[in-house]
Amino acid sequence: MNKSAHTRDAGGGANGGAIDDILAEHAGLEQQLSDPSLHDDPSHARRVGKRFAELAPIMATYSKLQTSRDDLAAARELAADDAAFSEEIPALEAAVESLDATLTDLLAPRDPHDSDDVVLEIKSGAGGEESALFASDLARMYLRYCERHGWKAQVLGVTESDLGGYKEATLSIKGREPSRDGVWSRLKFEGGVHRVQRVPVTESQGRIHTSAAGVLIYPEPEEVEEIEIDESDLRIDVYRSSGKGGQGVNTTDSAVRLTHLPTGIVVTCQNERSQLQNKARAMQVLAARLQSAAEEEADAAAAEGRAAQIRTVDRSERIRTYNFPENRITDHRIGYKANNLDAVLSGDMDALLDALVAADRQARLEAE
Repeated sequence: MNKSAHTRDAGGGANGGAIDDILAEHAGLEQQLSDPSLHDDPSHARRVGKRFAELAPIMATYSKLQTSRDDLAAARELAADDAAFSEEIPALEAAVESLDATLTDLLAPRDPHDSDDVVLEIKSGAGGEESALFASDLARMYLRYCERHGWKAQVLGVTESDLGGYKEATLSIKGREPSRDGVWSRLKFEGGVHRVQRVPVTESQGRIHTSAAGVLIYPEPEEVEEIEIDESDLRIDVYRSSGKGGQGVNTTDSAVRLTHLPTGIVVTCQNERSQLQNKARAMQVLAARLQSAAEEEADAAAAEGRAAQIRTVDRSERIRTYNFPENRITDHRIGYKANNLDAVLSGDMDALLDALVAADRQARLEAE
């Protein structure tokens, strides 16, 4: 069977055109990667390499499907002369059906940011010191989850409370290597209000209190081309980086705080080595936040009159409750409950995130 026939068969009808496009794109990327001059432009080379890696699961599944189709066709042809081949047909038919379904899923509409790295911000809310302590618990939870997956997490800035909690913290999280399913694909559901129910360390009567912290998360593409930031729209403050308890850890004013005057967005960065580096990193975070806000505004306009998908849940809503007395975690968007809060806070978040990913995938399929 020739390649064009394979292509027509592989996608199963509606996917034929989609897989044709992928095959053409993959061949073009492969050709670019074989050209040494590609690396004269490191930024372009990274983009090409990243996209090539994103297509790898599709190409691998397509190749397996083609092999299974060929084997099935051969078995059917030879079965007339040898009964042993007819015994192989059911298993080969099942393999083709399974691979075809997998390819269809891989070709389904996706969040365009799924391969991106992220910026994650945690802010304490109502509840004073207890809220700040809970915010620091959330930060540790995400950092431990990153460790489990081999992701690179960098704390860009922290403002601590008197008891060592976090009034606010900003994390940059990057994947190990380019992937179709990057950091955003797993953590994009974390934006919103996280509520905690427990006995605070400041409570002398042993009463359970409820407080909350907010999480904001933004995709951070390698290059944010759509957003232009006018320096005249910025107020730039510099100050000394501080450590635990507000103690200075740098003798120079290297920390940077950017305030974007038109939107009121504030970004701080204090963990790079110089003021120039901190400013550059803060500008990247600000650009990511502005791009995210612009995309959400466009999504809201496009989604007017229909139910919002789970990934665009209003960040002002309470999304999750962490109940310490019962060791229970509840995600209110999908009705998920589990009595393993201690494990989740230690970074074992995969079961929870898998449920959110599954719910998002189902919502996308129903929206088609």
